[in-house]
Amino acid sequence: MSEPTSDIAIARRASKRPITEIAARLAIPAEAVIPYGRDKAKIDVGFLRGLADRPSGRLILVTAINPTPAGEGKTTTTVGLGDGLNAIGKRAAICLREPSLGPCFGQKGGAAGGGHAQVVPMEDINLHFTGDFHAITTAHNLLAAMIDNHLHWGNALGLDPRRIVWRRVVDMNDRALRDIVQSLGGPANGLPRESGFDITVASEIMAIVCLAADLEDLEARLGRIVVGYRPDKSRVYARDLKADGAMAVLLKDAMLPNLVQTLENNPAFVHGGPFANIAHGCNSVVATRAALRLADYVVTEAGFGADLGAEKFFDIKCRQAGLTPDATVIVATVRALKMNGGVAKADLGREDVAAVARGAVNLQRHIGNCQSFGVPVIVAINHFGTDTDAEIAAVRAAAEEAGVEAVLCRHWAQGSAGILELAEKVAALADGGTARFKPIYADETSLLGKIETVVKDIYHGVAVTAEPAVLRELESFERDGYGHLPVCMAKTQYSFSTDPGRLGAPSDHVVHVRQVRLAAGAGYVVAICGDILTMPGLPRHPAAEAIRLNEEGLVEGLF
Repeated sequence: MSEPTSDIAIARRASKRPITEIAARLAIPAEAVIPYGRDKAKIDVGFLRGLADRPSGRLILVTAINPTPAGEGKTTTTVGLGDGLNAIGKRAAICLREPSLGPCFGQKGGAAGGGHAQVVPMEDINLHFTGDFHAITTAHNLLAAMIDNHLHWGNALGLDPRRIVWRRVVDMNDRALRDIVQSLGGPANGLPRESGFDITVASEIMAIVCLAADLEDLEARLGRIVVGYRPDKSRVYARDLKADGAMAVLLKDAMLPNLVQTLENNPAFVHGGPFANIAHGCNSVVATRAALRLADYVVTEAGFGADLGAEKFFDIKCRQAGLTPDATVIVATVRALKMNGGVAKADLGREDVAAVARGAVNLQRHIGNCQSFGVPVIVAINHFGTDTDAEIAAVRAAAEEAGVEAVLCRHWAQGSAGILELAEKVAALADGGTARFKPIYADETSLLGKIETVVKDIYHGVAVTAEPAVLRELESFERDGYGHLPVCMAKTQYSFSTDPGRLGAPSDHVVHVRQVRLAAGAGYVVAICGDILTMPGLPRHPAAEAIRLNEEGLVEGLF
């Protein structure tokens, strides 16, 4: 029998161990494991509370260059590095986000790694998993229902129906729901008004679940959600509707981190899943803190390229949770760098060293950006079969020119055996004590100043523009005591600019902020730039067209 090459075929051949055995590798006792079947589980809240006084392991962030259709492999490298660290005798755990059904059935596909560097059960993780996203969707829509119910029964809080900002969510790409008129059909159906849907991973509740320290913090954050405004522009909060308690009840189990395993039976926490282009793009603080108390090395990722995921990991997640990262791995591929150098996707199989060198400016900018946070950097070259020695040498040279080392990794094809060199060097980097982590702006910097800092220091743009209404909104946030919050930049993931077609490292662009939103529960201010959408649409040929059950009842077409 030939070796399977599709991700799902490789995952299906995995020799999985009972989840209690995986937990035992991290000294999690059986009584603290809440099984969801044989191969996935949640960890009991009482056990998690008992970890608070334990020393913390080393935190390693895996990020990447800007994503391209050629593929980068950030999640695959995160899983591979975790396996590699365990293979060299380190006690390591992995922390990933949960995939969203929208991209799974849309264009991106799943997010459980690939090849011989995956977390399993791959089908479950990419589909309904332990129901966390369903709980978040339900809690979000409960609040929406309570808002409309409040309007229906007299609107004692004086909400202005034109200024309700809390929309509904669904975990699917559906452009038809972006803007809707609701409550038609007469008085019994409520007050007609304009509204819309976002995708669940853009929900503020998703961000809250991923940033809350515990259940008490969760409920407090839920209460701080701004649902809308009165005619005098004063805010109405979820706690004013008495919705926070019921929402917390719905999210009680979703707050518990999920434990699964890699193909090599190493522990992986997969928990939470905010998008990185419209939210903060990191797995939960609860899972990360637990992993740091249970393992000596924790490998986590942040969504999309380092201009979005890494910046938000450092400036939002680490700031709020008090985390101090020890090393950063930037993933790049020869293929993606060639695309950044102007090569069409159809021509990526041909050697083009000059294009690699041209496109490497994207990698070099991400290296400099990550170094500006005071965290040491190393580059992982995720190997493809079409890469040539000369092209790989060009990537190494570009990294060396930027002051860091690039290591060739073959974990997709070989699992941990293909990433041992990177594992050794990452462990040494994390143990070296050279990290001097510091966010790139201070809490007391103005909100506009924070936006300008990200645009100029991370995106390397020349200026920020905004409509007068946006500037007034930022000033009102500051007057009301929210000026200390970090900013969450919502922009395209494909470019440093707001134009997804501008690859490489543009530096003459102006970033226009067209809208700002106060996410008081999550604890940040969202700045929406360019044409970014909070409800994606499906492509002309969505991945769902190829997903089906075979004659044995097994899932096919999921990737």
